[in-house]
Amino acid sequence: MISRRRAVASLLAAGALSALTVTAALAQAAFDQAAFAQAAFDLGPEQAGRIRAERDENAVRAIPQGFKFVASGTFTVAISPSGPPLATYATDAKTVVGADADFAQLIADSLGLKLDLVPVAWADWPLGLASGKYDAVISNVGVTEQRKEKFDFSTYRQGLHGFYVRSDSAIGSIKEPKDAAGLRIIVGAGTNQERILLEWSKQNVAGGLKPLELQYYDDQPTQLVALASGRADVIVQPHAQLVFIAARDRNIRRAGTLSAGWPNKSDVAIATRKGSGLVDALTLATNTLIANGKYGKALARWALEDEALPRSETNPPGLPKF
Repeated sequence: MISRRRAVASLLAAGALSALTVTAALAQAAFDQAAFAQAAFDLGPEQAGRIRAERDENAVRAIPQGFKFVASGTFTVAISPSGPPLATYATDAKTVVGADADFAQLIADSLGLKLDLVPVAWADWPLGLASGKYDAVISNVGVTEQRKEKFDFSTYRQGLHGFYVRSDSAIGSIKEPKDAAGLRIIVGAGTNQERILLEWSKQNVAGGLKPLELQYYDDQPTQLVALASGRADVIVQPHAQLVFIAARDRNIRRAGTLSAGWPNKSDVAIATRKGSGLVDALTLATNTLIANGKYGKALARWALEDEALPRSETNPPGLPKF
């Protein structure tokens, strides 16, 4: 798998392959990588290794008296299956699996409820939650000051972006703007990552260092080919996505991480309706799961230990309005 992908990248860089041949080669590589991903991560619908939790009486007592769940005895959670390792469809093409699905199960267990995961498009969750279709949203939702006007939040994971380079790259650690001076960095246009990197570039120039050279591509396969072929030095995306790609392709490695709220932090949280009263119970349940180790084990299933929080917070400061 790896040799094929590198060969495709080198030939593409040299202009030796036609567009049709490249498409076919990349399709075969994607098939091989999918098979590897299934071996590295459990994408089966059974989820026999999913971590389960006991009922948390303190969290249950924190649920307001008279609170009505969408369905009696059930924790109804919206989730967007946008890709592994956070949330994706299993091999049966209908069951949602991933780190966010595992965490939703832990919270449901803690509240003594069954779990009903409702797949939704990312753009649809705010209206669905506000209108009462779901009890909560657990889908990599970052805390922002604007969202806090309509929703309550219980944090459960760090919001991180990742700097990844080729496995054989001479680039060491990237922790601050000067570490990225002069590097060719792949980033998505209009993303939070781009906003941060543009600020890093300004700081470098003001300090007499080289600016960052940002590169934009239409899709992820093209981005990865550009990195593998040496046309770019670094790729920056949400950390979890790159963890999965690194495990799948085995030809890139992490050079650093960056808070999604840089220079501050912006964590990922369970979203609930503003003032519904459920947020305190969810924060309590999360902190119990952190303390008893279930939380850490669930993250480890998806190689996301580095995104663990030391404790959950209710409505912490979030990404400011821009």
